[in-house]
Amino acid sequence: MLASLLREIFTDMGLLKYKTKRNFKESPEPTGGNVLGEKLRFVIQKHDATHLHYDFRLEMAGVLKSWAVPKGPSLNPSVKRLAMMVEDHPYDYRTFEGIIPSGYGAGTVIVWDEGFYEPIGGRGKDKKTMTRELTAGLKKGKLHILIKGKKLKGEFGLIKAFGKGENAWLLFKVKDQHASPEDILLKDQSVISKKTLAQIEKSGAKIYSQNNTKKRLKKKTAAPPKKASGETQRLEKKSTLRKPATPVTSIKGAIKSKFQNKLSPILATLVDQAFDAEGWLYEIKWDGYRAMAFMNKGVVALKSRNGESFNEKFYPIYRALSDWQVNAIVDGEIVVLNKNGISNFGALQNWRSEADGDLLYYVFDLLWLDGKNLMFLPLTKRKEILKSIVPGQGLIRISDTFSGSGKKFFEAARSMGLEGIIAKKADSIYTPGLRSDNWLKIKSKKRQEMVIGGYTKNDDSSKPFSSLLVGVFKKGELVYTGRIGTGFSIQTQKDMIKQFKALITKKSPFIVAPHINKPSRFRPDPPHASLVFLKPKLVCEVSFAEMTRDGVMRHPSFEGMRMDKTAETVIAEREIPAEKIVHQTKKAPLKKLIQSSEKKERKTLLNPYDETQVRQVNGHEMKFTNLNKIYWPDVNVTKRDMLNYYYQVAPYILPYLKNRPQSMNRHPDGIKGKSFFYKDVTGKAPGWIETFLYKSSADQRERHYLVAKDDASLLYMASLGCIEMNPWSSRVETDGYPDWCVIDLDPGKTTFEQVIKAAQVTKNVLDELGVPCYPKTSGSKGIHIFVPLGARYTYEQSKEFARAVVTIVRDRLSDFTSITRTVKDRKGKMYLDFLQNRAQATISAPYSLRPKPGATVSMPLHWDEVKKGLKLTDFTIFNTLKRIKSEGDLFKPVLGKGIDLEKTMKKFKQ
Repeated sequence: MLASLLREIFTDMGLLKYKTKRNFKESPEPTGGNVLGEKLRFVIQKHDATHLHYDFRLEMAGVLKSWAVPKGPSLNPSVKRLAMMVEDHPYDYRTFEGIIPSGYGAGTVIVWDEGFYEPIGGRGKDKKTMTRELTAGLKKGKLHILIKGKKLKGEFGLIKAFGKGENAWLLFKVKDQHASPEDILLKDQSVISKKTLAQIEKSGAKIYSQNNTKKRLKKKTAAPPKKASGETQRLEKKSTLRKPATPVTSIKGAIKSKFQNKLSPILATLVDQAFDAEGWLYEIKWDGYRAMAFMNKGVVALKSRNGESFNEKFYPIYRALSDWQVNAIVDGEIVVLNKNGISNFGALQNWRSEADGDLLYYVFDLLWLDGKNLMFLPLTKRKEILKSIVPGQGLIRISDTFSGSGKKFFEAARSMGLEGIIAKKADSIYTPGLRSDNWLKIKSKKRQEMVIGGYTKNDDSSKPFSSLLVGVFKKGELVYTGRIGTGFSIQTQKDMIKQFKALITKKSPFIVAPHINKPSRFRPDPPHASLVFLKPKLVCEVSFAEMTRDGVMRHPSFEGMRMDKTAETVIAEREIPAEKIVHQTKKAPLKKLIQSSEKKERKTLLNPYDETQVRQVNGHEMKFTNLNKIYWPDVNVTKRDMLNYYYQVAPYILPYLKNRPQSMNRHPDGIKGKSFFYKDVTGKAPGWIETFLYKSSADQRERHYLVAKDDASLLYMASLGCIEMNPWSSRVETDGYPDWCVIDLDPGKTTFEQVIKAAQVTKNVLDELGVPCYPKTSGSKGIHIFVPLGARYTYEQSKEFARAVVTIVRDRLSDFTSITRTVKDRKGKMYLDFLQNRAQATISAPYSLRPKPGATVSMPLHWDEVKKGLKLTDFTIFNTLKRIKSEGDLFKPVLGKGIDLEKTMKKFKQ
């Protein structure tokens, strides 16, 4: 199966493009035809498809060269009509009339005009000579012809409309005795059947031959499709090439979203070996240029991974995307295949025109479709939708995925000479611009991008250069990695020398270091060679046997230039042991992680004696000071106790902190001292701390929020005196889409028993809606109720859902609850707070300590615990770990699949 896929090569010859767009089991359109007579024929067909237009076709070299003219031809010389060149059509198409029931061009067709034509000056010339002149004119972008039709007569011009796209031409009438201001399009009957489009459609699917003999088509199993309505019609008629797909509005998890014209692709992590694991899919690692296609309302942009346009560079792919006519954003790889179906990066790098090889665009992900963001759907679902809309054949292909043994798949790929494979987690979301552990790349041989910092030339050589000096960036400085002397053709070298000229510099771009200056390490060449340094701007691809300990390649070979990557992004790519990532991915779902922690209890990190201690945490050396400082005087709990608690509870609290910006509230002198919010860590946090740049709409200020990742980041926050942990409800990879909706029951002047009553009523309301919910104590005075959303809806949607719920609760408990935001207007009533569901709004995390007397904890509860007798002081720093060991993490479902909010909101109207 793999071999047949890899050997599949598309060649655009003759009418193949025409044929690949049509299903002739359904379409009555002609497939060929023998050319008749010594005169050249033309036809204009009126075609009511997605949009009404006129197809202008000229016989040339045995086929009909074709243009779609949206507004139709005119007899007025001052009027120029846009004509978009489309694929060649077969000769017999000139007499085609009827109904195309489905697929490409679905709609009704009549022969609006037909007859003969010739190039100006062609009188008396034979057909072969006229064809040669017309073909030459076509290549130059200029045709001047004499038309002899039943409606159109006289001279017409057809010229290339430069600047309006590769396929754009202009059709116009040349001033002569046949020019006229009349609207020729009012003559709307067929010159063959004498019927209008409406009459053809009413009479059923028929074809009329040129001698007016009617021939009834064989009856189809289904009648010509009725016009659909609403969204279904829009989706089905959006493109003549796309296959019928599930309407996006019915796809669970698809999020309404505006079209974006800029996105960075997700990046794969390099690992050292293939593996077998459940829940993974495997794909070919295509050796080409990563490219994202942005298509919306007829506008197409094909872009490299760094945002550079590929529209002109790879114009056949651009044309194919334009013909696709979908509103979508797709991710894929542009390749050139060799005769065995293997992608050839060198051929792609040297590709200039279709004569240089067959381009293909292998698409492997779908991020946006018809107004819906699909990035939060599982990979398998995105693949399913993508497969349903990609053309069956042509330059755009699906990059198939394979399940089963990753090791066997890798061995098959390596034996066929492929670059490698990609392993993808089947249920993973798409995180643009981030390097993900859910996408792993395994290479057949070692390859890496390198920055060109210079070249050498032997005095006795006729070659443009002898070798390249390359390196990678490390902390902003270029580190030498070796000299490349093989893998170039003379033509490649000539092309590269042209690029080098503008970058020549006298200063070495490489960092000066002792090991580089050793003769055996960095002597550029023997004395008979000269060295030229270059500004480090160009990137190339290099294969090599191995990297030595001091970072120099052994047996490097040039593979090609990379125009899709900037030099500054090129760093040494280190392989990560696959076992480490796959083990984490396979066993790190929350349930498995927690079970593992339960079997092996964590001990305290810090000893009970030393005031200052240094520890290694996640590979980082961390210094903890003032450990004897009392943070909770009433129960004599110190800063050390707090840090030890967070270290021990880390496996349980981190799932609710990980990858989330943190709004830190520091209490450096404990709960009795002054506290302050500390959100912007710009220039203050250690280099290993990850941050998230956020620009507030309130004050337009940019802030770098700390992003929690692991034990080290959790303990770093605690060491600053952050007693409570306040994460955002959304993660950085799903910014703007919270994982949960929260209802905060703030008691005001009411009793805690009334809080319990409000929580019970809230659960009843959510039960009536079929919505799961999970309670926890706030650790202060109230109760928090969480509803899982699965990062599928916006903060605004989450807020409005919470508003709808608490409005019902308020109506049922109007004597002591309120949803009024202003404190004085509540008049002491309990506040049913739904406004916590906003960007940057935070609430204490499950298992977080609170800066309250008794060192209380925000504790997840069973619903049968939410009853009279429950006290907030039941859960503290002293008993939380014991409770978790007994009950497990009751809040795990909050990070689960999430509810169907659209379906739920409809129930409010019932």
